Amino acid sequence: MEEIKIDRIIRSSRKTYGMEINKKGELIVRVPNRASDKAIHKMLDKKKKWILSKQELVRKRCEQKHPREFAEGEEFLYLGNNYKLYVLDRNRPHLHFNDNCFVLSRDAIERAESIFTRWYRQQAHKIFLERTKHYSSAAGIRYNRISIKDTRTRWGSCSGRDNLNFNWHLVMAPLNIIDYVVVHELSHIEEKNHSKKFWDKVISIMPDYKNHRNWLKENGHSLFF
Repeated sequence: MEEIKIDRIIRSSRKTYGMEINKKGELIVRVPNRASDKAIHKMLDKKKKWILSKQELVRKRCEQKHPREFAEGEEFLYLGNNYKLYVLDRNRPHLHFNDNCFVLSRDAIERAESIFTRWYRQQAHKIFLERTKHYSSAAGIRYNRISIKDTRTRWGSCSGRDNLNFNWHLVMAPLNIIDYVVVHELSHIEEKNHSKKFWDKVISIMPDYKNHRNWLKENGHSLFF
């Protein structure tokens, strides 16, 4: 059987071992500070079949994915729904969304990717701010501030100063998926790890969180250009 290549090892004060296959098929391993190489490889050997099958799935997805052309008729995700793109002779705004479709100015096609990205980031900031305020109030958890990031390996994070970071690509997902990530990161304010106490906190706020977590694992790859 094929050997396992570790692309990155992240050591921290965590007590458990974790791993993830990112959107490029790279293996990222998260371990306690004192974890030995022997212990790490022993853990990976137990998960070898899963790791290789997951990497093969990511590789096939990458082969099947076609680069965006930002041409008329293409569909773009927003809050879990696909919307067609129309290209018209107009100047301002370069990109417009009217709840039924996207409209792009013809003279902006060459800059379409950056224009779409800017629009998505703006919507993400607004939506994540609204949803974070909602769940913060409902759960009685105070956060410092939120930021919108462009990452390929994490949907969200919580800093030691209780700042919450969210991946703008999530604005393409259904709202309940966004809510799950918000609840996940808010819960990290009280529990900075993935212990049982952490997941108990998540489930107390969102009893059906596993459905949303599984959706993200299966469909997260579709939220990228």
